[in-house]
Amino acid sequence: MKLKILPPTLRGDKRYLAFEVISQVPLPRDDLIYIIWESCLKFHGECETSKFRLWVTRSWDLNSNSSNKGHFYLKGILQCNRGDEEKVRGALCLINNYKGKQLVFHTLGLAGTIKSATQKFIKPRP
Repeated sequence: MKLKILPPTLRGDKRYLAFEVISQVPLPRDDLIYIIWESCLKFHGECETSKFRLWVTRSWDLNSNSSNKGHFYLKGILQCNRGDEEKVRGALCLINNYKGKQLVFHTLGLAGTIKSATQKFIKPRP
């Protein structure tokens, strides 16, 4: 028997947080995911964090076009559950170091689709 997929009307709504990371060390995607999850787990606990449905959908490394040699820049889009955006933002604000090096998370904005988050916050048109 083939399992049926959940129809779109019964799926939960998603929101996309665009963020920017400035760090003293280069951050691979796995480390970025680990940092976000650890911050949410420490601030909200396991039960609350499991309801967020966090997923790093895209990330862009911006170090090739930066002139500042001491810092590494990264932008990305984080998917979360609708209604939990402020809780996720609060957890991201608490991130300030990783492996003994300083780290800053900026939330650039909130969008309903990946395309609109990319157009508005990641790659804005002049």
